Amino acid sequence: QVQVAESGGGSAQLGGSLRLSCTASGFTYVGGCMAWFRQRPGQEREGISCVSWATGAITYSDPVKGRFTTSREKETFKIYLQMTGLEEDDTAMYYCAADRLTCGNGWRKRALDYWGQGTQVTVSA
Repeated sequence: QVQVAESGGGSAQLGGSLRLSCTASGFTYVGGCMAWFRQRPGQEREGISCVSWATGAITYSDPVKGRFTTSREKETFKIYLQMTGLEEDDTAMYYCAADRLTCGNGWRKRALDYWGQGTQVTVSA
């Protein structure tokens, strides 16, 4: 049974930093992927980054490029999201997901297999 759990959310000031963690317990698909998403108030969920597990390749969405960095612990199926230069627009519920397929071109839109409950990030002045 796969369980995905995020941690590390909280409050931050404008321009500050936060680091989120995600563990996919029971996930063993080395050909799959793990990804970060967020859902801002009143908006649809959007993909932030995706890690293709076999290669370690990481894809970022444009709004976070240069500010957010995703890393992984390969053997333990953990990923991290280091967020810097936080903006009020980064306020959102952040979710981690794991999937049996690699990222590919459709990771932002397809129904990924396993999801965490989310962790709230709130950025304020």
